[in-house]
Amino acid sequence: MKITLKDTIHADLSKPIDISLPLSNTEKNPIAWYIEKPQIEPVRFGSWVGSVRGGATTNFNNIFFNPHGHGTHTECLGHITKDFFSINQVLKTFFFTAELISIQPEKIGEDFVITKNQVEKALGNAIPEAIIIRTLPNLEEKKSKNYSHTNPPYLHEDAAILIREKGIQHLLIDLPSVDKEKDEGKLLAHKAFWNVKDVNNLNDDARKNATITELIFVDDDVEDGSYLLNLQIASFENDASPSKPILFQIS
Repeated sequence: MKITLKDTIHADLSKPIDISLPLSNTEKNPIAWYIEKPQIEPVRFGSWVGSVRGGATTNFNNIFFNPHGHGTHTECLGHITKDFFSINQVLKTFFFTAELISIQPEKIGEDFVITKNQVEKALGNAIPEAIIIRTLPNLEEKKSKNYSHTNPPYLHEDAAILIREKGIQHLLIDLPSVDKEKDEGKLLAHKAFWNVKDVNNLNDDARKNATITELIFVDDDVEDGSYLLNLQIASFENDASPSKPILFQIS
């Protein structure tokens, strides 16, 4: 099946490129923010266990997880604001032009940082609706890494401002956060991207329809360049939802 967008973009939907990380109750599940692995287990009512192996007619599991700390997720500005905003209400369209760029963060002091100059150079003249940042080196351990207390790379505030000023609405990255792990609550890149000046009294020009997706993984065999992005979320009335971003090659 093929679709055409705006009479200029042709995408083959039969060849999806999944850049999400699955959620599991194993040690292979990626973790951030000092929490334990997800729990997926059968419901229990007395001696009844919601498992076919346990004698039930169906598998009937509870799942306990945190969208921010347990895998690929998409969040809205409600992640950092006093007022409640739901990703399910913010994200209402799901196909976007996207540019995949690969960047090796620069060493600045004790940190590794994605800078404005790096983003600007990698994007060139492209002004997509979504930007996807793959950090280098692109190690397989990203798929199962426990990021807690590791000071992962992050996005410099100026780079987030550049992305915002280019009008890019959706930012996807293969890190647990666009911000420094321990930043004393400053959240400079989040605030810059969403244009949030005061989390307690939201400014009128805050970018309520923009989203950030974290903890993706893009295989090495996926080349940098332009794609069609399908950004799928679960219908949670929450600031964030587990998500499944899918890329399609375009022509």
